[in-house]
Amino acid sequence: MNALRAMTVIIAGLGLAGCGVERLLGGMAQNYEYSKLIEVHPAYNGLENMKVAVLVDVDMSTLFQFPDVALTIGTNVSNRLRDNVPGIKVLSAALVSEWQFRTPQWSAMPYGEVCERLDVDRLVRIDVQEYRLHPPGNNWLWDGVCTATVGIVEREGFDPDGFADMFTVAVAYPDMQGVTRESADAARIQMGLLSLFVRDTAWLFFRHLEPKHPDKYRGPIEEGRYDGDD
Repeated sequence: MNALRAMTVIIAGLGLAGCGVERLLGGMAQNYEYSKLIEVHPAYNGLENMKVAVLVDVDMSTLFQFPDVALTIGTNVSNRLRDNVPGIKVLSAALVSEWQFRTPQWSAMPYGEVCERLDVDRLVRIDVQEYRLHPPGNNWLWDGVCTATVGIVEREGFDPDGFADMFTVAVAYPDMQGVTRESADAARIQMGLLSLFVRDTAWLFFRHLEPKHPDKYRGPIEEGRYDGDD
């Protein structure tokens, strides 16, 4: 007997009747619906048993304000892939970041050459296009946004110098308006924003559970790989 049916029996046992019961049951059914998680398959399923590098590109203006953001994203996305994609071998994010620093012309290289230089089968390139913690021109309010394109290069693919697939990931934090500097600090906002961005980016590559109604869901989310029945 599921939770909703069990509660219906309890209500009946309490002798409640009429419109009150209908409203209560309706509210319960709605809350139950909002609590549902659904299985989502990977948008790109080609990282299994591959050697992979996660390369993060952030513009210089953003890096001046947030010097650790590229390495933070690269490290955490790499760790999520390593933990959840079967057979994957992921280059250290620090190693990739050091290679970028030592190879300033990397952004002008064909993607196939980048794969060869890093000696990987797949390149996950995260191009951060917007990263901010405040609305433009207002440093009093928190309104974090992180938007990026995520492109996958297949070294042995038909076109190793182009993307085999590409996605847009966009997140915002906090999920409410009017949060001021008095109620939260920059570290908390940045942590929440990056956590959402890393999660949604990594989710592109392995099977997982997501809320059926993201804007209504308030429960915990298991962020790792979902190994339910096929």
